[in-house]
Amino acid sequence: MIKPRVSGVLFFSLGIAFLAVPLSAQSGKIRIIQTNAAGDNVHIIDPTTNEVVDVILGIPIPHGVTSHPDGSTLYFSNEVDHTLDVVPTATLRVSAQIPLTGRPNNISITPDGRKVYVAITGSDAFVDVIDTRKQRRIRRIPTLGGVHNVYVTPDGKYVVAGMIGARTLTVIDTDTDRPVWSLHFDGGVRPMAFEQNPDGSTKRIFVQISNYHGFYVVDFEKRVVVQKVAMPELPLTQQDNDGLQGSPGHGLAVSPDGTQLWSTSKPNDHVYAWSLPDLEYLGGVPVGHHPDWLTMTPDSRYLYSANAGSNNVSVIDTRAMKEIARITVGQVPKRNHTAVIR
Repeated sequence: MIKPRVSGVLFFSLGIAFLAVPLSAQSGKIRIIQTNAAGDNVHIIDPTTNEVVDVILGIPIPHGVTSHPDGSTLYFSNEVDHTLDVVPTATLRVSAQIPLTGRPNNISITPDGRKVYVAITGSDAFVDVIDTRKQRRIRRIPTLGGVHNVYVTPDGKYVVAGMIGARTLTVIDTDTDRPVWSLHFDGGVRPMAFEQNPDGSTKRIFVQISNYHGFYVVDFEKRVVVQKVAMPELPLTQQDNDGLQGSPGHGLAVSPDGTQLWSTSKPNDHVYAWSLPDLEYLGGVPVGHHPDWLTMTPDSRYLYSANAGSNNVSVIDTRAMKEIARITVGQVPKRNHTAVIR
């Protein structure tokens, strides 16, 4: 087993620490929602069979995806039309397009389902705030640069905006929609995931940074980077560095039961796991070409890796630490999300 390097320093679909619930005990149907970054469709996977059961059409270059907590609606950021597209789960057809400030990237929803936050990238330095009941933008929050990812913390108190060009993470209060603190990095801020305290508040943020093959660990209360964790390095002859886009690690997930942290590795075509809270390395699993995003089932048993370079999704059994299925989807699958729909 190759062990990663860990060095101490003085930093979202986003982990929620609650008791694991079996798939069969969930109310509603669990679905893995898989966007395709070079297409105009979205694939829906049934995790009980690991088959594609539906396809949503007519969303060109879908970037971010989230779902209403009541299971009634899916939301997608549309990079071509610069809209937030609304898709009722009853029809799986776009019912509305909400205009945005500019070209959107990732999105995130509050636990009560009242607001969706949309990252606006490029020269438009904003986070758009969407009222889901009124289906319109109600404000835009200025940032230091174009925003790539936004994540609402598990307790719903904050939304965290990550910027690539500005190399900044900004924490925004969801009650006031005002920034409360920021942290600057030595590279662009990429995907994130959260670890919770016993009371549900945010304990740590795990952050992937441009050109770093690993992740940074941020103490949320102290507002500082406390650790850097490097992923295993394979021999150069086994690495795949084609089209990494400056982000060798681009996908993080904290298991819903709060016991594991998973990360993608593009150059290694692997996903890797660490235990929580001690960050002990657990091992890696080979997957498809250029794994680019992660989501998990609510019982923490299965991990879904979107493999952007091979147009498929790997299904990982997190107990057995092995790939159990590979599902063909659309062109360049990236952001994915686990939804419980009605």
